[in-house]
Amino acid sequence: MKVVSKQNNSHMCIICGMDNTLGVKAQFYNMADGSVGALFTFRPEHQSYPGRVHGGMLATMIDELAGRVLWTDRPDCIAVTMDISVKYRKPVPYDVELVGRGVYVEKLSRGYSAKCQIMDKDGNVLAEGVAKYLIMPCEKITDVTIEEELDINIPDDVTEIYFGKE
Repeated sequence: MKVVSKQNNSHMCIICGMDNTLGVKAQFYNMADGSVGALFTFRPEHQSYPGRVHGGMLATMIDELAGRVLWTDRPDCIAVTMDISVKYRKPVPYDVELVGRGVYVEKLSRGYSAKCQIMDKDGNVLAEGVAKYLIMPCEKITDVTIEEELDINIPDDVTEIYFGKE
């Protein structure tokens, strides 16, 4: 699927923070169909059992994907997680490039829900989840603006992301 634009990264987020030495440093993209896509690789620091990514890290990635769905059409807004449900389908190895995708399930004036998946490069679903969010003014959540937090733009040459059978 075609990439329309790239979303910015933050400094210290465990998923997208570029200054977080233990972070995933995932890259997120606005896709042609209105979804958000991600490319990322978990590392040994993110393991539970040897060779496997910790389920909490997978849930955190699903939460991040769902949160970033909002920025596909409302990049000036921020939202907080109200509810999240995760299903683990297959063991997830680290040191392997993975793909994430998030799409709106429902849009409301003050909130939304999104369905997200973590897949291998062949499109096999490894984990998936649904999250519900409440859209709130930035000043009620943090003392910095979205622009101050998400101010890292890392250009790359990603023009398409394969999500498996469409």
